Amino acid sequence: MRSKKLFDKFSGKATKVTGSSTAFIVACLMIVVWVITGPIFHFSDTWQLVINTGTTIITFLMVFVIQQTQNKDTLAIHLKLNELIAANAAASNRLIDVEDLTEEELNMLKTFYVQLTKMAKKEVNLNCSHTIEDAALNTQSKMKRFKKEHLEAEPIAKKNKQ
Repeated sequence: MRSKKLFDKFSGKATKVTGSSTAFIVACLMIVVWVITGPIFHFSDTWQLVINTGTTIITFLMVFVIQQTQNKDTLAIHLKLNELIAANAAASNRLIDVEDLTEEELNMLKTFYVQLTKMAKKEVNLNCSHTIEDAALNTQSKMKRFKKEHLEAEPIAKKNKQ
């Protein structure tokens, strides 16, 4: 358990440091130094092996460090989104832990949201939000109300123009 916490702290700090502009500049300077030393070492196989081995080792280790930090960040985002879904009475609780669904189930769920998007594009009010089940009913009733209001308003507007 203690080693997990240490790795967690290390990977978080390492990801922040290696993702900084300073780390990029240091990496560029290391390459410049390597290139400058080429003539000194007569561009030998050993000279090339140094950069190849160094970059391979660093890349190999950074994959694990970055992945651990990414996993932690992803989990934190999922928990925050789950809290927002659970706290919002209008949100569909089916979306809590949606990341645990299979790819096929996610694609099926996506088709529902594509339909929801199509219905939402027909709405006048940009602030509306619905669950999948309510979307069709809400959209139909809003469209009827909108048409009724505007169809009734058209004859009045035409009368006023005359």
